[in-house]
Amino acid sequence: MPEDASAVPPAPVPAKDDSFVFPDYEPVVDSGVHVRFDFNIGARIQVDRDAPDPVHIALFDADTGNVLHSAVVKPGYGVGCSKKYYIRYRLEVRTPNGTLLYAHELELAGQDVLVQMPYKGALGDSVAWFTAVAAFADRSRAKVHVLMPPYVAELFRGQYPGLVFETPETARKGRFYATYCLGLFFHGDTDWQPHDFRLVSLAGTAAAILGMEDFEERPPKVRARPSPVKGRYVVVATQASNHAKHWCNPQGWRLVIGSLLSRGYRVLCIDRDHEVGVDDVWHHMPWGVEDWTGNRPLQERVDVISGADFFIGLSSGLSWLAWCCNVPLVLISGICMPFGEFRTPYRVQNRCVCHGCWNDTRYEFSHTDFMWCPVHKGTPRAYECTKAISARMVLDAIRRIPGVLEANAGASVTTEPTDKGNDTEDMAQQRGEGPRQ
Repeated sequence: MPEDASAVPPAPVPAKDDSFVFPDYEPVVDSGVHVRFDFNIGARIQVDRDAPDPVHIALFDADTGNVLHSAVVKPGYGVGCSKKYYIRYRLEVRTPNGTLLYAHELELAGQDVLVQMPYKGALGDSVAWFTAVAAFADRSRAKVHVLMPPYVAELFRGQYPGLVFETPETARKGRFYATYCLGLFFHGDTDWQPHDFRLVSLAGTAAAILGMEDFEERPPKVRARPSPVKGRYVVVATQASNHAKHWCNPQGWRLVIGSLLSRGYRVLCIDRDHEVGVDDVWHHMPWGVEDWTGNRPLQERVDVISGADFFIGLSSGLSWLAWCCNVPLVLISGICMPFGEFRTPYRVQNRCVCHGCWNDTRYEFSHTDFMWCPVHKGTPRAYECTKAISARMVLDAIRRIPGVLEANAGASVTTEPTDKGNDTEDMAQQRGEGPRQ
């Protein structure tokens, strides 16, 4: 056995994000041999102060056999593991001369387990991660408690009666066998997540944290009420939290919306804000749409999206919400690689220009820089990932949706004509070229 290697007295898990709930000082499971333990944000093991003798603590990964920790620990001291994601731990407690006193292998079935995401987190992240939570509950057979933004939780509460939805106040009172934190941990962190989040999808990184590497992504279940909108219509969401996530082709929305209006569609814009931006760069609600913007309940958004012929959006939370609504979804994306978001057959991306920086491990995304563009910022090529997505590319994706454009092709037109030149000519003028002859 190794020499005395007692750790310092155990302390609460340090805060990785102030919107997470962190476990109490004392682990919740009593082994009966003067050792307490649990798996709340990693393995936590503590030897009672009144233990008669030091004990040897060994912690293994039961799936690989790797020894994660091995030390003789004095009474009143404790040890932990730096890995906070799901590992099927095996704990062994022995006397210093090797006699086995107690062994325990992590088993979640029937246990109270807390899965939490930032309580003040974003819509898209919360929806993407929740689909992994639902699958984890089914697979683990644990009594899963969920801490997530309350405005998103309301969408899922009635659809997942087996889950317990917590608030920070109620979660702090819980005594959980295990706790897992879902999030994007930057700078190549592999303690809170098993691999860099930039290498997998948004939902996939949550699944990996929960130990489901073979996870099959499916949209969470939502309940749609009858749509309040009459007639045939399309829903668009044209704004996002970062300039690079917007469709930066200045003619794009005008041409696409004009084409839809000319076919008799109503086009509803459901962004939260009428405009968003910084300094002299602003994105405004496009011309020709009906203004359904505002900070409205997500259930209303689900109702409206679910009744649409299709949805057009960006790398933003409303696109993730539309993913749940079982409608054709046209996704205009430049910042992410195709694997980084949910799958849709109507994804629009220009692979011939710079794109996918979000999933490039050479770059760290900055949440505080609205104008983030890690490769070409300050040059004419900045944001070319979506500048080079033409209206024609988006309309071509829409045409692949069975019947949606052809069905209204003969409708009367009362809106501004959009045939002022095709989008290829518009893009040429943006590049400083003359119109093609």
